[in-house]
Amino acid sequence: MTAPVGTGGAGAELATGTVQPKPWGHETMFADGSHGYVGKLLVVTDGQSLSLQYHRDKDETMLVLSGQVLLEHGPAEQQLQVDTLRAGDTVHLPPGVRHRLTAVGDAVLAEVSSAAPGWRQDIVRLDDRYGRTGTSAP
Repeated sequence: MTAPVGTGGAGAELATGTVQPKPWGHETMFADGSHGYVGKLLVVTDGQSLSLQYHRDKDETMLVLSGQVLLEHGPAEQQLQVDTLRAGDTVHLPPGVRHRLTAVGDAVLAEVSSAAPGWRQDIVRLDDRYGRTGTSAP
């Protein structure tokens, strides 16, 4: 729920983050796209992986806040390279880049992304260990 803070015209808006359980951990949304961008905290449990995925339009950047993740990324599934990201490392993922994160120990990441219409469904899952391959639901 959002509440304006301050007096007069424009003021700050306070809200409570929305937590959504995921099979790999959970995410807390702190910016819902209503201001042109999305912001999330991703908590990925040791050994768990997000889907191998890409976005048609969504442009995203992630910052590892704590822990370590393996990032698979590339232009196609057959051309993935793997990099290790640690606290303080960032990655920019333009639309179309195939990518997957796997936690090495528990990890927390901040993710910011564009919020074009339909951003919640702008995910193409190419592979998913939790049975979500081919789906686009958040």
